[in-house]
Amino acid sequence: MAGRVDELELESRLLQGNPLGDPHRRPVWVYTPPGYDAAGPKRYPSLYLIQGLTGQIDMWNNRMPFRPTVPELVDQLLSDGSTPPAVVVFVDAWTRYGGSQFLDSPGTGRYLSYLCDEVVPFVDARYRTLPDRAHRGLTGKSSGGYGAMVVPMLRPDVFGGLATHAGDALFETCYLPAFRESVRLLRDRYQGSYELFWKRLYEGPALAKPDEGALLNDWCMAACYSADPDGTVRLPYDPTTGELLPEVWARWLEWDPVRLAKKHGEALRSMRAVYVDAGKSDEFFLDLGALAFKRELEAAGVKDFFFELFDATHRAIEYRYPLALKYLAERLSPV
Repeated sequence: MAGRVDELELESRLLQGNPLGDPHRRPVWVYTPPGYDAAGPKRYPSLYLIQGLTGQIDMWNNRMPFRPTVPELVDQLLSDGSTPPAVVVFVDAWTRYGGSQFLDSPGTGRYLSYLCDEVVPFVDARYRTLPDRAHRGLTGKSSGGYGAMVVPMLRPDVFGGLATHAGDALFETCYLPAFRESVRLLRDRYQGSYELFWKRLYEGPALAKPDEGALLNDWCMAACYSADPDGTVRLPYDPTTGELLPEVWARWLEWDPVRLAKKHGEALRSMRAVYVDAGKSDEFFLDLGALAFKRELEAAGVKDFFFELFDATHRAIEYRYPLALKYLAERLSPV
């Protein structure tokens, strides 16, 4: 690689005593571009890359046949001279349920605050970043794409740019249709018990049957969107019949980026960079969520943003990361 990836560890105060007993010492990877060490006092924009559900930080190094890893894609992008140099930060927000949605929740922990109030200052203190929201962007895919939409809306003081690849959005199309499948799986394989599901998952082999991911997804999202103050996780449906529980489902909808955009127009208008894309054949219909989010951007008066629906599914679209990183780097670099 022409640049360098530093593998660091952050001891989090905010994640100490989290509800799931997950580690509060977390890995943080920081990529510095070619020439960083010899650039003297020069400072760089910082781009934060977050993962989808079930993503652990070391999975960034997973290699698909005939394809570079994501750190290699980042290095190729920032070493060919076509993109303004930037510091790229790989963030770990894994939980025992497979993810955190990068939110503060009594069901999982304070992952939004961890990202904004601990990871960002940790990086700014150790690297020559431009320590200002105008030069800081957030990007990711799937649940990472969700975080990339929502976190800048909630914390525009920290992030001045966002890029989302097939982010979870328009919950009635991406989540609700799977509930009925989850209820059948719960009945036929786990005696109607989520406790039994988690017991068998931890005993392994985890997620050996692909459709089991729907059960994990429902519970993790409920832990993020509809956990009670004492940490009790509330599903938005009756686990016996699949009947929707309107009061719990309403709590989920409050966290939908499409709905949040209606309330956070000022934050969205303040962004220096907004990038949205999704595959036209996305299995979770997140292309529809992308279209709905685009409509809300327009309604909020965001005039300059990138949008594309491309020929692909939800899978194997890591090649899109450099497109968003380039867009962010160009718009978040100093003029």
